[in-house]
Amino acid sequence: MEVERQRIQEDLRGQIAGDVYCDDLYVQLYASDASIYEISPLGVVRPRNVEDVVATVKYAAANEIPLHARGSGSGLAGGALGRGLVVDFSRYLRKVLMVDEETVRVEAGIVLDDLNRHLASRGRYFGPDPATKQVTTIGSMVALDASGSHWPVVGSARRHVKSLQVVMADGDVKELGLHNIPLKEATTDEEQLAADLSAILENHQDAILKYHPKSCVNCSGYQLDNLHVPGFGGSQLNLAHLLVGSEGTLGLVTEATLSTLPLPEHVLSILLFFNSLDKAAHATLEMTSLGPSACDLMDRRHLSIARESDPRYEFLIPLEAEAVLLVEFQADSDDEIQERLAQTVTLIKDKLRLASGAYIAADKLDHDLLWQLARHYTPTLYRLKGLTRPLPFIEDIAVPPESLPDFLPRAQQLFRQEQTTTSLFGHVGHGQLHIRPFLDLANSEDIGKMDLLADQLYEEVWRVGGTISGEHGDGLSRTPFVARQFGPLASAFQEVKQLFDPNNLLNPGKIVPAEVSGLSSNLRHVRYPLLDSVFTPTTEEAKEKTALPARIELQLAWQPEEMAHAARTCNGCAACRTLAEETRMCPIFRYSPREEASPRAKANLVRGVLTGSLPAETLLESDCKEIVDLCVHCHMCRLECPAVVDIPKLMVEAKASYMATNGESLHGWFMSRIDRLCFYGSNYNRVANWAIGNHACRWVIEKLLGISRSRKLPRFRSRPFLQCADQQKIQLPEKTGVEMVLYFVDTYANYCDSQLAEAFVAVLEHNGVPVYIPPRQQESAMPYIARGHVSLARKIAEANVALLAEAIRQGYTIVATEPSAVLALTHEYLQLLPDDQDAEMVSKNTYEACHYIWRLHQRGKLLLDFDSLDTSLGYHTPCHIKALGIGSPTQNLLGLIPGLKIEQIEKGCSGIAGMYGFQRDNYRNSLRAGLPLITEMRNGLFAAGTTECSTCKIQMEQSTSKPTIHPVKVLALAYGLMPELRQLLDSPGRDLVVT
Repeated sequence: MEVERQRIQEDLRGQIAGDVYCDDLYVQLYASDASIYEISPLGVVRPRNVEDVVATVKYAAANEIPLHARGSGSGLAGGALGRGLVVDFSRYLRKVLMVDEETVRVEAGIVLDDLNRHLASRGRYFGPDPATKQVTTIGSMVALDASGSHWPVVGSARRHVKSLQVVMADGDVKELGLHNIPLKEATTDEEQLAADLSAILENHQDAILKYHPKSCVNCSGYQLDNLHVPGFGGSQLNLAHLLVGSEGTLGLVTEATLSTLPLPEHVLSILLFFNSLDKAAHATLEMTSLGPSACDLMDRRHLSIARESDPRYEFLIPLEAEAVLLVEFQADSDDEIQERLAQTVTLIKDKLRLASGAYIAADKLDHDLLWQLARHYTPTLYRLKGLTRPLPFIEDIAVPPESLPDFLPRAQQLFRQEQTTTSLFGHVGHGQLHIRPFLDLANSEDIGKMDLLADQLYEEVWRVGGTISGEHGDGLSRTPFVARQFGPLASAFQEVKQLFDPNNLLNPGKIVPAEVSGLSSNLRHVRYPLLDSVFTPTTEEAKEKTALPARIELQLAWQPEEMAHAARTCNGCAACRTLAEETRMCPIFRYSPREEASPRAKANLVRGVLTGSLPAETLLESDCKEIVDLCVHCHMCRLECPAVVDIPKLMVEAKASYMATNGESLHGWFMSRIDRLCFYGSNYNRVANWAIGNHACRWVIEKLLGISRSRKLPRFRSRPFLQCADQQKIQLPEKTGVEMVLYFVDTYANYCDSQLAEAFVAVLEHNGVPVYIPPRQQESAMPYIARGHVSLARKIAEANVALLAEAIRQGYTIVATEPSAVLALTHEYLQLLPDDQDAEMVSKNTYEACHYIWRLHQRGKLLLDFDSLDTSLGYHTPCHIKALGIGSPTQNLLGLIPGLKIEQIEKGCSGIAGMYGFQRDNYRNSLRAGLPLITEMRNGLFAAGTTECSTCKIQMEQSTSKPTIHPVKVLALAYGLMPELRQLLDSPGRDLVVT
């Protein structure tokens, strides 16, 4: 750590209660956001309260250090980046402070979706809806004057801001709102500010009128119009509204009082299909009289990706569609909604013949499906192959809606002329357009093209009276163009900045330029010194090359450029920071929402090493390992990331690199070798089973093995199932020409729950499917993989693949009752053994047990002679079942059993994350991550829980007496094959032992 950063860290840690980080790792994590820029700050401050913010501002002022306010880091213009101290409000300042009938008082770091969930119980919501509403903070919305698709009915953030608590540049705390403009001498600081600002407005009133954009929305420059408000005894000035949209350059907003709106009574949408963008633009204008609450345009490129990524859109969107309009209406009655939807189809499709087709949402599920198409638009573009990316630097233009039919063809002609592919999305109802050219930040020609495209496109925008920023602010990408858009009015911006921040320490370089810098300055680092062979440098670039950092020896069998591509694919959109209930994204971030816990942070860390921003040996250091270990290998980020970034694979590589150099801790050694522990536990099961139920022994076990003394553990069977199967000769059945199954048992069923294995065999044999259980099979090696023991995992994978591939050649299908084992066989082994045809064959012929049995039913081969089970079960879907991408076969299967009621428990990840939640150091955190599920298990009205995952079962029984049983056991019970299983439904859990 540099001396200056070390001093800052030590100084501030002694002054504030929050976090202060100035080390290389945290600097790298906060050096970028969702934009194309990267600037390493001096450090990061995460305040716990307003006093921390005040202390930070005063310290920065005394030491002339710039400050950059940051929320979730989802900004597209680099507005939260800079060389000073980044102040992250999203970690601790997330509370709702006050709610009444029409207003709410919140801290700046609260996420919009969290706020609206809180308000929903009162039938209210905060209206503006940026596309990133699941992660964007209220402070960021205020800083940018955020809006979204529903601007026609709710407007932007400014309309809803009543007052703001602001820490000024000198550290004073002010409550800014409506303030009197004093007729004589000011009696308060706020009145003096109002008087000085009023003088600036008066001096520039002609320029304010002349240069204010004619577009419906504008987030460029300071919003100097409509600040005066008539008041009693004189004029008033709304200082809060000036701060809205100021991008943290005039003060740091810590709290906000906001007006709320009643939730709309009835909402429904329609999707209109067009064979040209031109027709879609004309249709937008024709629909204005119908009063849509939203009108979004999507182009052909996005529609193609949507069809590829979700089969529902494949049936919904015609192949010939060049564009679609998503149009929404809100009304007081369903009849009114239906009438306006019908009017839209009649006008746009039948009468004007602009649309080639239409799809009207039938219900809320349909409505949500259509909006998912729009909400997930931009990040999904990063799924496209190749080095070019849809870059956000001219993505925020807004033009008067009536100019769209003229503007769009001219913009298209410009991009054709420059031979540049683009994507287009927009809230065209109010003229907001998000255009992204596909360019490569590692290509000098493409970087040069950025300035050219911006210059020419902005000239077209200004020609029709539009603005360079409608929603996302100026930041780094548009500040260089502010003076050209506003002409003489730019000098008024400088005067306002001087009034509020005379030393230019609050987010310098945004709105008012702090130094000469262009659009393409401070671009994100995507050139990889470790990977020279990937790029073909020009002669000039070759001259500028510096010495390469030390090379990293990759542990997984992949090429360095593959690793680089995986890290680079993350565009920083911040979708992985979501806490939304309908997603599973990152259980660790959910219980501890801090940047280093987010999947994005892991990609930034690896990218930093590959680009040379961090030393190559960073991956071998303990500080880095602490961040890497926050990945618990649940695969939910890979599944739900719009760009499908393979963070789990990157983190296995990082863990393996550390492991190869530093080895493993004693407790970690035991956790990865859980199969060995189970082997000895089974051999000495009487002693082991007594010990795990004894509090004193559990204290000793915790000290020796690192397994939490409070974690419920399974009992060990006297003989492993594989040993029993071998002795009972459940081996190669005779080939009968019918479908045959090889049962891959894995650790839990082998050592702790042989009853599950017996139930599975019984169910298949009841349905005429012979089962082969080879005794030489090994465990899946998933614990090794998750902890980075790649070399050991590879040896196990090689042995298992050799055994299983030979069985497949003989006509067997591989089936496992443990989802993690299936994920290992179908996904992880392919990474351990790339280009291995046998591994690919195993992957294609392996199924999870319930999935396999459901497929039998789909082919009409499953017997339905079930007994009635008059009970109810709460079903939890394990993360690794979701990661397999097989849908919901278990729910479908259990639904075939008469009398059985299944309640889906949608409470996110269980939090145990394989062996993660067994460790003493992680036990409490795993409970925090799984608290919603554990609470539902306690309070749910169902009799017992059911899930396919053995560790999820253990977590579901933690802190509750309800049992959790495997769905295959439920099937065996319903078939009447194992009546003794009935007692499991009524067996209460014990203190330290699972059922």
